[in-house]
Amino acid sequence: MAILTQLEYRLNFTIDAVIQPILTATVETALWLGIFSALGAGELGGFGRESYLAYALWANFVSRVTTNWMYEYNMLDEIDSGRVNAILMRPISFYEFYLSQFMGYKFLVAVISFVIPLTFCFVFGFPVQVERFPVMLLFVMYYLIFVHTLSFCVACLAFYLNRAHSFTGVKNLAIWVMAGEMIPLDLYPEPLKSLLLHSPFASGVYVPVGFMTGRVGFDYLGQSVISVTVGILVIGLIGRFLWKRGLRVYSGTGA
Repeated sequence: MAILTQLEYRLNFTIDAVIQPILTATVETALWLGIFSALGAGELGGFGRESYLAYALWANFVSRVTTNWMYEYNMLDEIDSGRVNAILMRPISFYEFYLSQFMGYKFLVAVISFVIPLTFCFVFGFPVQVERFPVMLLFVMYYLIFVHTLSFCVACLAFYLNRAHSFTGVKNLAIWVMAGEMIPLDLYPEPLKSLLLHSPFASGVYVPVGFMTGRVGFDYLGQSVISVTVGILVIGLIGRFLWKRGLRVYSGTGA
């Protein structure tokens, strides 16, 4: 359903999956070129310029896949407007209904958009571990379950608050910092560095990008899988509590 819906709006899909990350990657690539030019050094934190350029390129495409705006807004709007009534009558839970659409759409975006950083790395000789791509793609799809569960918790706030939509922007900006989209997490000062590296949020950008560019190996990827799993369980329990309690106080008067 999600794939067919997005393919109906081809221009919107192209901008979201291809054009926007290319423009952002271009700006960040110029930024890293300026940083290395100002430093006058060939390495930063043990990695060379090409490593950071590859990171900047991959980070923007991965972050477009691992960020949830659209479906989180949809869930919030369903509860806020009362249209959630129709979903409650279906033989599938509210969580599963949007998870299936979210995963379908993001898989389509990932398969199409990840071809671009792979091509650029080959053309410009940036470091990339091509044989790791299938594992990275599976890991990103697993992380999306955590992202959706977190969005589900935010959506459940609509049972209690009139302006719950504002939490979406705050949450995504916080994840933008904690995931390492612009700056690799290994450049952060201690103890913030260790805290973020062991959190599930690092798996949003730093871990899959670092895995593809050779900054991290299979051992750290395994640790990240455990971190994401714990995050899914903890956030899932919170979401279940908010949903069950919200339904008890909910009065559906919408569509």
